[in-house]
Amino acid sequence: MSSADNANASRFAVQPQPAGRAIELNARPSSDYALKLAEAQDVLTRAATRYAGANGAAATLTQASSLGAEDVVISHLINSLQLDIGIFVLETGRLHTETLALLAQFKATSRAPVTVYTPVHEAVVQFVAREGADAMYKSVTLRKACCGIRKMEPLARALAGKDAWITGLRREQSGARADVPLVDSSEPRTKINPLANWSWGDVWHYIRENKVAYNPLHDQFFPSIGCEPCTRAISLGEDFRSGRWWWEDESAKECGLHVKHEETKA
Repeated sequence: MSSADNANASRFAVQPQPAGRAIELNARPSSDYALKLAEAQDVLTRAATRYAGANGAAATLTQASSLGAEDVVISHLINSLQLDIGIFVLETGRLHTETLALLAQFKATSRAPVTVYTPVHEAVVQFVAREGADAMYKSVTLRKACCGIRKMEPLARALAGKDAWITGLRREQSGARADVPLVDSSEPRTKINPLANWSWGDVWHYIRENKVAYNPLHDQFFPSIGCEPCTRAISLGEDFRSGRWWWEDESAKECGLHVKHEETKA
């Protein structure tokens, strides 16, 4: 590894992060946390080897990061293990200022390359002109149309040419995700979920132990953070994802990124 790589890895690993409210409330590791950590490291290392690019080509594996707690943990693991895995973020144009600030910091400190994908500007302009800036509140159909323009189309570009992608899905997040496997090969593009078995306490224990920079909205009781108009803080006892699209039925609460469907690799 070059001296530049050493400097980048060191800079990433020692970012100062004060113990905020989310850490104080949540950093409670499971009794088998060490095994879960080793499992996640093994899953990522094996994936990096399996999907390594041939003859100097880019890897056919990437991490999708929303910059939420789970995703910053995975990115830190990728950087700490010095794996040849790129990371992408979908900048929808409606993210919180806190998320944008974390994105800027992350891009400046990550050893792994970070690519930011934005929606097609003209598509956003036309949608807002036709339906209004807050069309997501009018109907599930319009909310999903907004997600389609701001997230799904950029996601398709981010995953073009990739055989697999890494997500922060955990079984504990919601009933719809209760059966998330470590490696999901049920669709043409494999989905790697290294934290599938982790608890919320495990995630925050890792953040505390490794001084990982995280979104300060987590300190304000935002466990799941998406676009600003579609995310709110939750109350004690509410589901992790109850703050996402809170005005909708539980059955509708996915933007499409993690809904199973038949697809062909772009």
